[in-house]
Amino acid sequence: MLEKLPYIKNLDTGNFFLIAGPCVVENEDVCLKVAREVIAITDKLGLPYIFKSSYRKANRSRVDSFTGIGDLAALEILRKTKNHLKVPVLTDVHTPEEAGIAAEYVDILQIPAFLSRQTELLVAAGKTNKFINIKKGQFMSPGSMKFAADKVVETGNNKVMLTDRGTMFGYQDLIVDYRGIIEMKKTGLPVVLDVTHSLQQPNQESGVSGGQPEMIETIARAGIAVGIDGIFIETHPDPSSALSDGANMLPLDRLEGILVKLIKLHCVARTL
Repeated sequence: MLEKLPYIKNLDTGNFFLIAGPCVVENEDVCLKVAREVIAITDKLGLPYIFKSSYRKANRSRVDSFTGIGDLAALEILRKTKNHLKVPVLTDVHTPEEAGIAAEYVDILQIPAFLSRQTELLVAAGKTNKFINIKKGQFMSPGSMKFAADKVVETGNNKVMLTDRGTMFGYQDLIVDYRGIIEMKKTGLPVVLDVTHSLQQPNQESGVSGGQPEMIETIARAGIAVGIDGIFIETHPDPSSALSDGANMLPLDRLEGILVKLIKLHCVARTL
């Protein structure tokens, strides 16, 4: 299915694919820097790569949290990243109206986890005929994601991926149930593990989500071991200065080392 994506490379290597980038479009320099460095890494390692960044963050804990630099300004940066660096680009959409607008700029529309049951949004996204990545709601069972996918497929668009990003465990933690990955793979759709969001610690008293970035490699290794198709990692040159989700993003200079290990593990896992 991914061979239908513009600019996608390295599909003949048999490796898992990578979705990676900064949480939100902060400025052009950060997007281009991250994309260039990850392209260099994935070209060297033979990984298919999709650049990810949200043009707007609609789901924030506090009213004063950073949400974006302006929709059209951010979308133009995503289009420039796509066209100048020849890389497929993914971004979130939050309303049916946004789906049509964002589809003019990017290759993959992502349905955020909290919106994965919103029928009108899923149908509108499907009608754009773009690739659609649906994140599993933290409150949803893996088996119920087939119904979310059906809402897109019934528009005539079968270019759908499902992404696990953990399940709520109490009020301030998430867990990844790796049985759910196997359940979602029964749909026949590519299944992705969002490693960094699975390590969020939401609902902190400060109103800013925490995270456990030291566990990124552990969660990713387990995903590869159970046969995940793609890995989703938010990464930033300096997470401590990131304007969104810095607490659980991976420092960009650590990405290559982790990917090298994951590829070695993947080579073993796919022979079993």
